[in-house]
Amino acid sequence: MRNLVTAIWQFYVEGFRSMTLGRTLWLIIAIKLFIMFFILRLFFFPNYLNEAAAGADKEDYVSRELILRAGGDSD
Repeated sequence: MRNLVTAIWQFYVEGFRSMTLGRTLWLIIAIKLFIMFFILRLFFFPNYLNEAAAGADKEDYVSRELILRAGGDSD
């Protein structure tokens, strides 16, 4: 099993070493993922949980929001 893992690891290391265009493309992909998940999240997805509830109220807030957004409002 250990030989198999080592062989797979060496296969990928050799493949990435010999890449020229692929390395640049992977860098572009990594930069895009960073922008999507970290930069855009700061501006477009505020943390509602910390704003709306504190402490033990977070559980109630999450369950209430899930029920309301699912359309099961029985009030």
